[in-house]
Amino acid sequence: MTPQTRLLAAALALSLPLSAALPLPLRAQTSTTTAPAEGQGPAILVADEVYVEDGNRLIAQGNVEALQDGTRLAASRIVYDQKAGTLQIEGPVRITDASGNLLLAESAELEEGLRNGILTGARMVMEEQLQLAAVEARRAEGRFTQLSRVAVSSCQVCGADEVPLWSIRADRVVHDQEAQQIYFEGAQLRVLDVPILWVPSLRLPDPTLERTRGFLVPSYRTTTLLGFGVKVPYFIPIGDHQDVTLTPYISPVTKTLETRYRRAFANGDVELNGALTRDTLTTDETRGYLFAEGNFGLRNEFQLDFDLKMVSDEAYLNDYDYDDLDRLDSTIEISRARSDDLLRLGLSHYQSLRASEKDALLPSWIFDSTYEKRFFPGGRLGGELRLGTEVHGHYRTSSRDIDGRDVARLTAEASWRRRWTLDGGLRFGLTTELWFDRYAYRQDSSSDSDVSRAMGGTALELRWPLVRHDAGGGHTLLEPVMQYGLVGGTRVNIVADESTRVEFDEANLLALSRFPAADRREHGQTLATGLRWLHEAPEGWRAGMTLGRVWQDEADPDFSQSSGLDSQLSDWLVAAGFSNDTGLTISARGLLAGISDLSKAEARVDWSNDWIDLGASYLFLVQDAAEERDETQSEWSLEGSYRFATNWTGSAEWRYDLADQRLDRAGMGLQYRNECVQVDFSVTRKYASSTNLEPSTDYGLSVALTGFGTSESAKEYRRTCK
Repeated sequence: MTPQTRLLAAALALSLPLSAALPLPLRAQTSTTTAPAEGQGPAILVADEVYVEDGNRLIAQGNVEALQDGTRLAASRIVYDQKAGTLQIEGPVRITDASGNLLLAESAELEEGLRNGILTGARMVMEEQLQLAAVEARRAEGRFTQLSRVAVSSCQVCGADEVPLWSIRADRVVHDQEAQQIYFEGAQLRVLDVPILWVPSLRLPDPTLERTRGFLVPSYRTTTLLGFGVKVPYFIPIGDHQDVTLTPYISPVTKTLETRYRRAFANGDVELNGALTRDTLTTDETRGYLFAEGNFGLRNEFQLDFDLKMVSDEAYLNDYDYDDLDRLDSTIEISRARSDDLLRLGLSHYQSLRASEKDALLPSWIFDSTYEKRFFPGGRLGGELRLGTEVHGHYRTSSRDIDGRDVARLTAEASWRRRWTLDGGLRFGLTTELWFDRYAYRQDSSSDSDVSRAMGGTALELRWPLVRHDAGGGHTLLEPVMQYGLVGGTRVNIVADESTRVEFDEANLLALSRFPAADRREHGQTLATGLRWLHEAPEGWRAGMTLGRVWQDEADPDFSQSSGLDSQLSDWLVAAGFSNDTGLTISARGLLAGISDLSKAEARVDWSNDWIDLGASYLFLVQDAAEERDETQSEWSLEGSYRFATNWTGSAEWRYDLADQRLDRAGMGLQYRNECVQVDFSVTRKYASSTNLEPSTDYGLSVALTGFGTSESAKEYRRTCK
């Protein structure tokens, strides 16, 4: 290359600053290195032939490629006129920027610096989704790309005679590269090339924009309670760290404004969801709800969590399908969990939405404080020493005797435990515990008002873990366990206001007391036995099972029938689980008095992979007056979705009350999705049994045009043209 050629190549390189959608600075391929502009990497020009004409025209032709800072230009011929300061590019022209956006053109004529110019037969492809085809494109101020007589779509078109599923035709389109916005003038929405909507001006985000002010995808809803209605969300970003979404919901029955507020902090985040409603379902009454949740990391490893819920009336959440809760629990908690100590301070409030319950008779305000510290003494004592304290109180708003009972409790606990390994692999454990409890009861003439007690217990535990390693890489554990427990003291005259529901499971099989709170403790001698089996196969599946039973020297009358512990010899505890690498998980647990005599059972199946997301559960509880259950409860539930074709996904939900032999809820949905559109249809029927709820059927429909910043990417659904 001659010195003159190198001089023009350098001039060309220095004249072309970075542009995200157009060619970059160029340098003729030579051993001479051209210094790039400040902040830019070296520019490289590769061509079959590079030469100078008339002393000031640099011509590169034949497989021309230019590359700088991740942007690549391909063309058949480039002519740089140094005197005129223009760049002529002959096509086909193909420009790809670092973000993957693509610009195609038949030819281009650009001014020096690429800030202004004209491209003919231009086509932009953004994020491999949105395509903008124009007769002509103009580049202005290095920021705006103006397209004339434009067709916009994210649909794949195969063949000259095929039309896209949807498209937007416009007289003029301006893409603002810095603001990441697309502005339309004289826009016409077409479906299968049939005009259905015309708007004089329209603004949409380009696919690279994650957050911007504007309308989100509307949805259409029809219910037997509320009639046909439309929801149109409007998203408002407030800086980079917070946003608000306002969703008007209008139907002949209701006028509702739904709101979501989110804010992220350096040490946590907050989200509020709520709605305000005026409807004809009630008489001149404003209805609404507010849910607020958040978490914050505080100093010295403390964590603040809150989850607050409130609603105007019992039926509101069900009427508008915001949630299926029948009790609202609001909590605020400060906690700190470290390797050797745990601290929790929590305040809760409960509001019942059940017609059969009165809030005044429920413990509506509950305070809990817990602290536990672990020590590991050396020397002969060894083992682990735990010291803990708990403060609990709950308050009822009723002033009636017994029904309005208020309770306060202080519990202090000390325990020491140690394990030894004996000959033959036997594991022996010793646990001793001491408790001090102080109770205060108000508005309950059936209980002592102030009671203190101190008691202790000891447990001797024996385990024999037997492990086998298969030649193929599998592992099997078979472990018999046994525990003898002795707890002293006698029961004092206080009401069990906390320990009203006892769960006998694998976690408390080997425990000195299986009551959930300290207002009740087991006394006397107990003997618990069990067998644990675990297997992990080299093929990727895992299975486990636990069998257990408890003997008491005297039956405890405070155990209910459905607890499985109401006699000297408890029901059999049976628990099993299975999982594999295909996403299938099965778990089941039950209490059996005999081979077919169940007192409590639950089972859950989950299966999740790229094509299926399935969950099914079963619940069974026997009649138990002590747990305020007048009849046996038994329920099946199913929810899930299945992608039965590349573009089609079906979903269903179903809940059936086996005891009453009636449906509680049933629903189904269908989704179609391709590279340019997503359509969701659903229908749900709720068979409400409560006197404050009405049965209703809900139909939902939403249609989203993908390819813009407000929609998810759907590249994996793109068709392949034959």
